Amino acid sequence: MNAIEIKAICQQYGLTPSKSKGQNFLIDENIVAKIVDSANLDKKETVLEVGPGLGVLTAKLAQTAGRVVAVELDKKAIDYLQVAFLGVKNLEIVQNDILKLNLASLDLKNGDFKIVANLPYNITSYFLRLFLENSLIKPKEMILMVQKEVAERLTAQPGEMSVLSLVAQFFSQPEILFLVSKNSFWPVPAVDSAVIRLKIKEKLPNLDKKKLIQVIKFGFAARRKQLHNNLSAGLKISNDQAKDILRALGFDEKIRAQDLALADWQKIIAKLS
Repeated sequence: MNAIEIKAICQQYGLTPSKSKGQNFLIDENIVAKIVDSANLDKKETVLEVGPGLGVLTAKLAQTAGRVVAVELDKKAIDYLQVAFLGVKNLEIVQNDILKLNLASLDLKNGDFKIVANLPYNITSYFLRLFLENSLIKPKEMILMVQKEVAERLTAQPGEMSVLSLVAQFFSQPEILFLVSKNSFWPVPAVDSAVIRLKIKEKLPNLDKKKLIQVIKFGFAARRKQLHNNLSAGLKISNDQAKDILRALGFDEKIRAQDLALADWQKIIAKLS
C-alpha cells in the first residue's frame, strides 16, 4: 500500500494521522516483509499486533501466523480494518487501549505468543514497561518498530546507560535488527526508525526485582550528579555510606549511574541486601 492509497483511505474514513499520538503509516512493503521475516512465524504461532493502523503489516502477519490479535485504539481505523479484513478467519480486531487492556481477555498465554508492532511513538516507553516489567502475561519475544534513538537506548552499553536500557536488558535480550528510513512512512516523521527484537528471558536472577528497579531509578534521579549523591538521597543514607558501598564493590566513588552495567547494579542490590 503506497502513500496515495493510504491518503485515499484516510480521506474516505475521515482519518487524520495525529502527530501527538505518533501515528505514521508504514508504506514500504520491503520493510513490512523484513519485519515479518524477522519474527520467524509459522501457522502454530499467535501474534499480538499493537496499533495496526490501516493493516499494512496486519495483512502479512495474517498470511504467516496461525492467529493474529490486532489491538487498535482509533475507532475510524477499526471501521476500515473490519471492512478490509472481512472474512479473514485467523484475525481478531480489537478496539481498545493496549496500555489499559486486560490481556487475559484476549486468551493469550504467558510466554506463548509474540508481539509484532509498528508502535505509535508516544506510547513506546509505557508499552515497554508494561510488557517487560509489569505484565503477568508476557510474550516470548517482541519485534518492534521504534524510533532509532529509542533502539539505541535499549541496546546501550556502559557510559550511555539509562533506566530504560537497564530495565530492558534485565528482562530481555534487546537487539537492533535493521534501520528504517523516515521516508518509509506517511506522513514522514522527523526521525529515522529501527526494528528491534527483545527476546524475553525465561529465567531471571534471584533478587528483589522491584528493589533493583527502584535503586536504578534513584541512581538516575539527577544524571549530572555522581552516583553516591543520588544513592544517598534515594536510600536516605549518608554520602559517606553511599561511597563506602561503591568502594567496597570496587567502583570509583565518583562514578555516575550511566557508567554502570546491569551486572554492577545487581552487585549493589546484593550489597544492600
